[in-house]
Amino acid sequence: MQILDILLYIFIIVACIQVTIYLFIYGRFSFSKPTKTNLNTTPVSVIVCAKNEAENLERFLPAIIQQNYPEFELVLINDASHDNTLEVMQQFAELYDNIKIVNVKPIEAFWGNKKYALTLGIKASKHDLLLFTDADCKPVSKYWISEMVGHFNSHKSIVLGFGAHTRIKNSFFNKLIRFETLTTALRYFSFTKIGMSYMGVGRNLAYKKSLFFKVNGFIDHMHIKSGDDDLFINQVATTKNVSICFKKNSFTTSPAKTTFKEWFLQKRRHVSTAKYYKLKHKIALALIYSLQLVFWVLTLILLVTKHQWHWVIIFLSIRLMAQYITVGAASKKLNSKDLIVSIPFLEIFLISIQLFIFINNLVSKPNHWK
Repeated sequence: MQILDILLYIFIIVACIQVTIYLFIYGRFSFSKPTKTNLNTTPVSVIVCAKNEAENLERFLPAIIQQNYPEFELVLINDASHDNTLEVMQQFAELYDNIKIVNVKPIEAFWGNKKYALTLGIKASKHDLLLFTDADCKPVSKYWISEMVGHFNSHKSIVLGFGAHTRIKNSFFNKLIRFETLTTALRYFSFTKIGMSYMGVGRNLAYKKSLFFKVNGFIDHMHIKSGDDDLFINQVATTKNVSICFKKNSFTTSPAKTTFKEWFLQKRRHVSTAKYYKLKHKIALALIYSLQLVFWVLTLILLVTKHQWHWVIIFLSIRLMAQYITVGAASKKLNSKDLIVSIPFLEIFLISIQLFIFINNLVSKPNHWK
């Protein structure tokens, strides 16, 4: 048997596994309908941690303050900023009596550690339901709080939301960033659907304060500067305590990075936390990425050599069809329909960059939290 025959069989097996993943795992989210939410009017603490974010706070805080929800406090955490962040917070606090400011002073033991600042903010909050977003994020509607909070009940203590990035027309780089955001959301929403919640994003995330203190907060990974969102969810999520919220009124949006260097460094920080996930999650994510990489490498080899090219085209088409169906359906749910046409090209670029990030993280550690 020739080596190309062996590669063809591997290619077919990999393609079939991927089709199964797209249809029966990702499809659990892509083909699902939003669950009905409760008419929950429980008081909420919205928490925003900011470090040198004066401009973004001025721009985006009004959308949070103007939320249509009966009772909520806005906890603003100034994490040792050296710009006008604290002054901007104080200006808003003078106008609105539901704003509480937590001014975090730098201490050597937790220098540059966002988790320390967040812990102080959580302790200062007065409500059990906590809703988190970032200083550069804006809720897309005035019903953001009510949509997210509507998923809490006696069994659900965590709610995962979607944090989108602003679209820039005619920018392939912007499409790449939003495609990465889309596929990440598709993955963590789908995994939650099959009882394997492994992460959330701090741009749009909610959980109960009682759950936070039950596990002693971030104590198990306080030494890791990143991961206040994904590592915490990875630690506390079970098969039954997580709900997902993907109604369009529940989304937040934030400006996407405009330079490759900024985005690359951000992704390096995010990827560096994945090695601390539970073993089953690391295996699952590594398998998904490996299958993508192997699939496209073998596709290239087999097409260039024209070995049994008709079979290659058939299984390539089946795999792409499954991808278009599931990722396309997810993109419609998550306001990313403009990405559908470019899905294969965006995937190839993304897995190449992710490989480069992985190699870079092996060589040197990325920086964290500004």
